[in-house]
This record gives sequence, C-alpha cells and structure tokens, in this order.
Amino acid sequence: MNGVHVRLFSLLVAKHRAAAAATFPRCCGYYSRFHQTVFQFVRSMATVGDHFPLKRLPPGQHKRQMELLRFVKSKEGRSKRADRLGPSTVYIQVLGAGSRDNSPSVYVFSEFNRYLFNCGEGTQRLLQEHKVKASQFDNIFLPRVSWDNVGGLSGMLLTLKDIGLPECVLSGPPQLKNYLHAIKSFAGSMQNIKLTVRSYSEEPYEDETMTVRQVPLFAELRGNQGESGRSSPSQSPPRRDAFQNKSRGRDSAGESQEIFRDPSLVVAFVCKLRPKKGNFLVAQAKELGLPIGTAAIQPFIMALKNGKSIMHEGKEIRPEQVCTPSDPGPVFIIVECPSEDFVEAVCTNQQLRKHQAEATEDSAVLVVHMTPESVLQTDQYKDWMKRFPSTTEHLILNEHVSTIHNISSHKLQTHLNIIHPGMFPHIKVCKSKGSLTDLGVPVVRAECLLKFHLRPVQQWQRDAIPSCSREDFVKEVAEIPEFLEKVEKCREICSAEAAELSDSAEKYPEIVFLGTGSALPMKVRNVSGTLVNISPSQSILLDCGEGTFSQLCRHYGDDVDEALSKISTVFISHLHADHHTGLLKLLYQRRRALTSLGKTFSPIFLVAPSQIMLWLGHYHNYCEEILHHFNLISNMSLCIGVKESQEKMQSSSIQAMLSANGLQEFQTCLALHCKNAFACSFVHQSGWKLAFSGDTMPCESFVHIGKDATVLIHEATLEDGLEMEALEKRHSTTSQAIGIGMKMNANFIMLNHFSQRYAKIPIFNEDLTERVGISFDHMRIRFTDFQTLPKLIPALKSLFAEELEELEERREKRELKSSRGGGEQNWSEVERGAKREQEEATDEDAKRLKLS
Repeated sequence: MNGVHVRLFSLLVAKHRAAAAATFPRCCGYYSRFHQTVFQFVRSMATVGDHFPLKRLPPGQHKRQMELLRFVKSKEGRSKRADRLGPSTVYIQVLGAGSRDNSPSVYVFSEFNRYLFNCGEGTQRLLQEHKVKASQFDNIFLPRVSWDNVGGLSGMLLTLKDIGLPECVLSGPPQLKNYLHAIKSFAGSMQNIKLTVRSYSEEPYEDETMTVRQVPLFAELRGNQGESGRSSPSQSPPRRDAFQNKSRGRDSAGESQEIFRDPSLVVAFVCKLRPKKGNFLVAQAKELGLPIGTAAIQPFIMALKNGKSIMHEGKEIRPEQVCTPSDPGPVFIIVECPSEDFVEAVCTNQQLRKHQAEATEDSAVLVVHMTPESVLQTDQYKDWMKRFPSTTEHLILNEHVSTIHNISSHKLQTHLNIIHPGMFPHIKVCKSKGSLTDLGVPVVRAECLLKFHLRPVQQWQRDAIPSCSREDFVKEVAEIPEFLEKVEKCREICSAEAAELSDSAEKYPEIVFLGTGSALPMKVRNVSGTLVNISPSQSILLDCGEGTFSQLCRHYGDDVDEALSKISTVFISHLHADHHTGLLKLLYQRRRALTSLGKTFSPIFLVAPSQIMLWLGHYHNYCEEILHHFNLISNMSLCIGVKESQEKMQSSSIQAMLSANGLQEFQTCLALHCKNAFACSFVHQSGWKLAFSGDTMPCESFVHIGKDATVLIHEATLEDGLEMEALEKRHSTTSQAIGIGMKMNANFIMLNHFSQRYAKIPIFNEDLTERVGISFDHMRIRFTDFQTLPKLIPALKSLFAEELEELEERREKRELKSSRGGGEQNWSEVERGAKREQEEATDEDAKRLKLS
C-alpha cells in the first residue's frame, strides 16, 4: 500500500467518522472503539506501505486488511442509509430451538446489522447448515455465563477472527470477561480481533437498527441449580455485589480480567427498533399540487417525513395527507428463566413490567422465552405472561420443542443406510418427556428457522422451516445412475459373509464415530469425537470436540442418558478447540443422566494434557463449577519412559481407570503436531488392542505403542499430493496414515479427521486395500465388519460420484499449477521443530506433575 492509498483510506475513514458522529450519540462507545481499530490499521499501513507494497504482504495479513477495508465501507454505507430511512426489514429467526441436541439461540436480521442471542454448542454448525453468514456478527448477546449459553462462543470467535471481523462486542454478565480470559489457554491472544464485554451496568447499546437495554435479574438460589447439578453443595455463590467490587487482576488495557462467578445472575434484553419515517405518497402529493419531479420537492419531502406541516401556494399541507404513518419502533424482549429460583426476579422486575402496558409505544410485540417447561408450569410465571397485552406474541424455546436442525446429516445418513443399515443406522430424535403446559395465552413453540417479522409487517413466517423426509431422500438417491445396482451387489457379498460370521459375531467392542471432520463443525462432519463401547456397561470417549453431546443425542435418541452413564473415561489428545471444547457439555449432561437414571454419580477419568487445567481451573473459579466432575490423569504419566516417580504420583488413579474399563494397559506418546499433543493405545483384558492417533504427522513413537493393534484409528486430514501442506500443518495424508498402519502391523486401519474440504467423502487412492476403511459421522462398526468395509467402496464411489469428480478436477488444477513452479520446503527443519517441541513438552509436564 503506497502513500496515495493511505491518504485515500484516511479520507474515507475521516468521512465515515464525521457521518457517524452526526448520526449517533456519544454514549454509543462502539464507534469510538471501532475508529480506534481503523486508525491503528491506517497508521500501521502508513508505516509499512512505502517500503513493502500490499502485494508483498503474507496472504493472511493481506486478506485481513482487505476485510477491514470492506468492513469500513460497509459501516459507512449502512450509517448513511439508516439515518435517512431507518431499517425497513427486520426479523427474528430461530437457530437452535432449545431441543436437547441444540441449545436455544436466535438470530436478528436487518439490512444494516446482524445479531446473535446465545451461542451454545452447535451454533456455528447451524449457521453453516442454513447458510446464515456470520461475517456481520459484531454483536453477540448472552443472558448468562453457562455452558448452554457460551459453549460455541470460542469456536465462533475464532471463526470471526479468521474471516477478518475487526471487533466483536459481547453483551451480558460481566463474568464474560472471565470466559475470554479462560479461552486464551487454547485460543491464543486473539490479536486480530478486538473483543469487548459490555456489562449490564453500562449505557444501552445503540446502532443503526435498534437500542438494546440489558436488565439484570438476580435470584435467591436454593441449593443445586436445575437438572445439570452445576452448583456445589460445599460452596455458596458469592455475594451479589462481589463481582462489581473485586477482581484478581487487570489486563494490559487496565480492564478487570477475573470477576467472581455469580450463578444468581441472568440478563434479559429489551430491544427497541429505531423509528422509521413514513413513506412519501407521490400520487397524493401530486393531487395537492406539490412540484413532483423537480428539485424543489426535496425540502418538502424532508419536512413532511419529519412530521412538519408545510405551506405551498397559500395552502397548508400536513404530513398525514401525503405520508404513511411513521413507525416509532416495536419492542421485543428476550428473557431466560433457567430455573424456578429466577421466577420471582423475572415476574417482579419493574423494567420488564413497563412493557406489559396495553397499547403504548413500549408495549412488547414479542417475548422470546428461553425457559424450561418446569418453570412455565409455575402459576407465577403463567400470570406474568398473561399480564402482557393480548397482542403480544410469545415464542417458547426449550426441550419440549419438536424440530430437526441438521437436515444434511439426516439426508446423508439415509443415503448411507441404504448401503449398509447396520453400519449406518438412521439418526434419531430425542423426544421430550411429559405433556406441554397450557399457559393460558397463545404461544408458538420454536422450530428451526421459524421467523417473526417485526418490519414491514408483524407476522410469523414458516417458509424457511426445513423439511426432513426420509422418503424424499430415498427417492433422490434412487435417481443416481447405477447406485442401486452397486448397492445390490454390495448387499449380496455382505449377506454371504454375514452368514458365515453369524455364529462367532460379537457386539462388543463397538466403535461409534461421532465426529470425523477437522477444524470447525460443518454440515455433515462434526469435529473430533469417537466413542468406543468396550462392553454393555463400559465406554471410552476419544476426543470431545464441540457438539459431541449433540451427536450422541442424534445417535442414541431417547437412550442417550444410558449411553452417557456408561462413559467412564475421556481421552483428550491435545488442546485445539476442535478436540476438547465439547467436554464441559458432556460432563454436565452426564451428571444429569446419572441423576435421571437413579445411578450414583462418580467423576470420569479425564486422560488429557495437564495444561487443560489452565482452562478448566479458570472456568471453574470464575465462570461455572466443573472440577468435581472429573479426575485428571496426565497424558504424560502414561508415556513410555516417564520417570517412575512421576508415574507413581498418579498410579492409584491409573489403576482405577484400567479397572473401570477392563483394560490391561493404557499408553500414550507425544505426537508430532502441536506442543503437548498425544496419541494413545490401550489393550483390553480379552486381548484386543486399539490405537488412536489424535492429530499428528507420521510418528515413530506412535508406531511403537500401537504395535500389532487390532484396529488403528488414524487422522488422514489431507489427500495425497498435499504433503507440503500436511507438513506445514503437522497432519497426515491418506497414504501416510496407511503407511503408519502398515508399519504398526495393524489388523485394520480406519481413516478419520478429514479436512472439511472433503465435506462428504475424501478422495480415494490406490492404497485403499482390504485393510482400510473410511469413517463417517454416525458410523457404527465392530471388529467383524472389517472385511466388509472395503467392499462398500464401489457403492460409495457411485453415491459420491459428483463430489469425487470435483475433487479430481481440483487436484488436476493444483498439479498443473505446481508443475509451472513453486518452492520446496525444508522437511527436516519442520520435523526438528516438532521434536524440539516434544522435548520441551516432556520437561514442562514433568514439572507440573511434581508441583501437583
């Protein structure tokens, strides 16, 4: 970027700043923060620009700068239009309806802004599924710091950072600062996006679309909260004012980092749209003799739309004669009442009460209730709902709704089920128990993508609600050329083999692939999670990415509590968000499941890098209690060659974990991926052995601990031909993964953890032998299926013929581009770096074990 570009950019920003200052009051601190971000960018470009042209910048930095420029221009355009017109199209849309597999969340759209209310696990996947762009989510509103509300926030913020959003404001409890501080342990410093917490004690938020006022609701808690058992009997919540007066430190900007957790606080949001001026009626104005079609009409239009009468040719013309009525801006309320402890606080709040008045400008047109059925059933809450005007609409989001969110997964699983019903069972739906409450007022139960339009007309719209029909999915796949013929041949072979194995077939062990993708959740591949059902009563979970619990719900349906109660051990390979951010939801729901089944609660064994405690410890201390849900066993204490004194520190926990799962041994080794990344293997008392790679480049240490494995589950993130990219990202290609299995002498190799560029199917290669299979979400296999898996390949190729053709075209283009030139990377240098990190991790973990 040269000096001319910088000057033009500066003029653009100065112009935008003047327009914003004229349009918005100073209390709206967003714009001062926004301009600070922009001017920091301009200064950095002015410093660097003359010496390093923009085209020479690294691709990532170049992209971020272009995104920032685009963001500035977009903001300027929206500001001008909003001042002149006000938002003309505004609607609220349900994303997560509150069913057990999807936490409640709603999305507010206007032509100027986008807003997200709640960000539980799976929110980002829903955005991908239903093509809702997250690029303008610079405001996220969170009623409380509970994992149900913030479980998907870390992944969302990482995505917003990657797409170049310069700033995001989180509104809600002040403890959100604690959450942001806690995720630094695995999300990094988030330097490329400015994150700000707007507490309820600050001035209302205001922008081109609406004003949002935060209303704090404090409950007098009585013992344990709700069904998930999140409060500990041994600890009472801190005083209500504690978080306002005390903190554990300050960040570089002088803002409080750690404010005491307060489970008694929930924030409601009262939203009022900006007024919209009436439309100028040209025909009526012409009849009254106004100079339509000339420059002289503009001052008249502005005055009339602003509500002022004018004089023209001796006649007074009033606004109502030539303009439609102005809209003062409807009000909607989003309130979460998570338990009966909060009913009194909600129903007696004076700020909410004023929106219950009949036929006033402040009357609520819509109330969104993120409220469990047990709370709705209370007389006090029902009476509170009745006090709203009869014209107020009520939208209910809770586990009693019946809707399917992830249509693409259901569709793909229906297609795969045709190939092999045993390995690809139909996805199930968790059904709510109990009948719906008669609330005494008309209510609407949430459905995925249900809309309520606030402008131009207040009405419900159901056109966007997705349909999920197995019959339609079957008809669609039947039209694929040769697919049914290939399936028939496959079935003939499989049924013959099944007859031979029927006498010796055993149901356990059973492997259920819950998430087979990498990086971020997508439509048909969730991020990492593999359940190993060792016996009818014992299960181990290998990695637990965001949405793992939701995948369990979809796989087991109404039996999900039983499946959760059997999980005694969770192995976390490393602290990348796609491998561990589903852990808290799983732990909370496991506690709830054990209570529901009347079983005694016992903590799980969490086999993980010891550094996970930086995250879990901070979250427990300052956000929400979690530590009593697990016993940590450091991955390093299970490594071969670890000092005997270090192993003894956790020997009792290790023995208890082995005994709980019927295992002879459980070993780990450092993997060649990031710092403190591990692979593992374990041997059952009956003799079978499973090896799991986590994320890694080809690793000799893993070959050693996985020697003679019955089954190897190995990441194959990238296709062959992308070895350089795999080396950069420290992942494996298909052939590299298979090569490790061959070195290991594994009986069978399951390829897993595919890049999301292979959304439905990875590209096949000649190394797919009789000992190799490909994993899919919701795939269920047993050892007796190993000889069947390779025989599914012809049917899979037919089903995904279009996708495979597209992948081949991409590969050909890439190879052609590569043949025209390109540098070589230093493989040995990267490998030395990975080994150096291994050694550092060993020393660091040893110190941590000694301290513990």
